[in-house]
Amino acid sequence: MIRIELDEPTLSRTRIAISPLLETVSSLWLVGRDPAHLSWPFTDWVRRVRDIPVPEPARLHLQLPKRMPDFLAPMPLTPAPTMEDQLELLRRTPAGVVDAQLGIHYPDGSLPALLRPFRDDPETALDRLADGLATWWDAALAPHWPAMRAALDEEVLLRARALAADGPDALLSHLHERIIWERPVLTLIKRLDQGFTVTDSRILLVPLIFSRGGLLCSTDDRETQMVTYQARGSAVLADNPAPAPDDRLALLIGRGRAAVLRALTTPSTTTGLAATLGLAMSTVSEHLGGLQAAGVVHRRRVGRRVLYGLEPAGLALVKLLGEDSARAEFVS
Repeated sequence: MIRIELDEPTLSRTRIAISPLLETVSSLWLVGRDPAHLSWPFTDWVRRVRDIPVPEPARLHLQLPKRMPDFLAPMPLTPAPTMEDQLELLRRTPAGVVDAQLGIHYPDGSLPALLRPFRDDPETALDRLADGLATWWDAALAPHWPAMRAALDEEVLLRARALAADGPDALLSHLHERIIWERPVLTLIKRLDQGFTVTDSRILLVPLIFSRGGLLCSTDDRETQMVTYQARGSAVLADNPAPAPDDRLALLIGRGRAAVLRALTTPSTTTGLAATLGLAMSTVSEHLGGLQAAGVVHRRRVGRRVLYGLEPAGLALVKLLGEDSARAEFVS
């Protein structure tokens, strides 16, 4: 486990951002895994891209452990950077930052051969890496980015709403099943055994569609402690719906409405539901209308958006009949 002790100033500066670059790196890790160990919906995406060659510079991320120097995949500096923004940030990494982080990760001088170009000629090595990641992004992720971005925007909206309404304690307490918040310690359930204290810094939370339940913890930047987690909405990667052999809720109210009802265990907008479930906006609107008329769903306006959520009767239906569905793992 990784145990991170946070002081009050750090906790009060909790922020949320998306990262196309970290999605790209995480997707490479996914491609490098044994397909037999992947689950829906990631199997669909891997099957779709398996014939796309990974550019040689980007293969660096297939060969390194996930605990790597931050400069190889810089954290986002703004809430919603573009891939171009982040690649430019990667290219402009100062040589001093590269040297310092290599020294932190390899203090005994055992620098792997594949990282030596970053020590010897960082500008050229960073350019090659950025070009390789850009090529992979264009071929494997860019076609899916509009749907991914819609799902991530929904994620950020919901988390930001929780942060504004109830504070960082409520946000961190319900972030992910493998993240435990017991003030003042944030625990990430991982194979690593590590603990450290963060003072007078800030927490940056980055939801990832391609996380596949994995959690990244970045500590190289003294001013920011970044933690990634699995975003809801990974169903946008799927070709086909998840199998649900004994879906009693679908038998009762229909498969589409059952999917919408399960997804609303976390409040969502119509756009977010459509992206998460892979359904047309008109279909989602029709299902929401029927569920609202039945008294199991409500709508609330938040600024310029309308969020839908479950009434007590809707929550009871999901708990009694819907928890055995394979899809619930990805949309709730």
